[in-house]
Amino acid sequence: MTLLVVSPDYASHLYPLATLATAWRDAGERVVVATGPATDALVTEFGFEREHLQLGRGSNPGVIRVEDQPAGEDDSLRGFFDATRRGAVETLAYQARARGDDLLWDPVGVARAVQRIVERVRPDHVVVDHLAFSARLALRASGVRHADVVLGHPTALTVGDEVYGHPPVFPEAIPTDAGELRSLRRLCEQVRDTFTAGWNAALDELAPGSAHSTDAFTETGDVLLLNYPGELHDPARTALLPPHRFLGSAVRSEPRDEQVEAWLAADDRPLVYVSLGSFLSVRSDVLARVAEALRDLDVRVALARGSTAVADLGPVPASWLVRGTLPQVRLLEHAALAVTHGGNNSVTEALTSGVPMVVLPLSTDQFAGAAALERVGFGESLDPNVSTASEIRAVAGRLLALDGDPRARLDALQRGLRSTPGAARARAALT
Repeated sequence: MTLLVVSPDYASHLYPLATLATAWRDAGERVVVATGPATDALVTEFGFEREHLQLGRGSNPGVIRVEDQPAGEDDSLRGFFDATRRGAVETLAYQARARGDDLLWDPVGVARAVQRIVERVRPDHVVVDHLAFSARLALRASGVRHADVVLGHPTALTVGDEVYGHPPVFPEAIPTDAGELRSLRRLCEQVRDTFTAGWNAALDELAPGSAHSTDAFTETGDVLLLNYPGELHDPARTALLPPHRFLGSAVRSEPRDEQVEAWLAADDRPLVYVSLGSFLSVRSDVLARVAEALRDLDVRVALARGSTAVADLGPVPASWLVRGTLPQVRLLEHAALAVTHGGNNSVTEALTSGVPMVVLPLSTDQFAGAAALERVGFGESLDPNVSTASEIRAVAGRLLALDGDPRARLDALQRGLRSTPGAARARAALT
């Protein structure tokens, strides 16, 4: 039996998809990953085969660097990072304007490439990233049954009167103006309509006579999988989803890191893990304020600095572990608190280890994800652009002391996520 996984050339997308695929690998079955060259080492690390597939201009092997991107994508990234400094609505508007290039890049060309891969691999099962719209077009046009995995917060799939790119909810700490939100919604509606017209035009070329979509952002595969704990999702919104399975989390196994193991064994103070992910580690100003906040707490800190220079963090205590990248899953297993941008991988991995979170959301579905954590009492959010070190320190102190009902519910969620991993849930849904 053969599983085909289709992933963008980004580590943050490939890690959870490859983790789901380990259920097939561990059952002795063949796994082929269609992705780009930047993540080739990750495919090899998991023991899978790779078919070449370029789903977009950009790539990210683990820490994104503007200078490593092709012409056009570099300027786009700089514009995105600048927008995050201006605030949530400005960032979301910037991302909305770039949506076509980001999510529907060369749709017919990519779709033809996917169809050729399917012909060569002849898979029994297909798992595809929900945001790989051009690949999903190919599978739909060819009538290939496939599982569509929403890797981000479930709001990445719009329902009801939602519009893609306009979060249905924001955490209280993120400032939003009603007029600006109305303008953002109008922009997102225009983008939706343009994007859907592009989807339908590509579908006409790939499979003439196919039924058109009225909103391409609501399109799903034959099996819908959500990489998120159903226990955290608003029940009213869950009722609006098409038939689906919540996977809980897709927490990968990591190779042993001797430096990390020695560091863990050397100190028994509470551990705070800090990361802004593979993209947003460029926000050295935010990381520096987090470092300042934590220096005055009786904790040890593991900080994944990404593309931020060590010198930009300020004084780094000798007891801290600071590297460009760190084994996040392993460190979260020992952590008492995580400070995060609220990316879905970080959130679900922290929940699987029962770790509360200080969330500094900067873009896309991070706002909805942060609001969900606040609603259930598993985290608190701050505005990354204006929160002071003192404010971050105060929130961190409260969450380090999390107890009572929130602590009991977080522990119960941890047990549930560990007892039935996402990979097992995914394979059960397909087989």
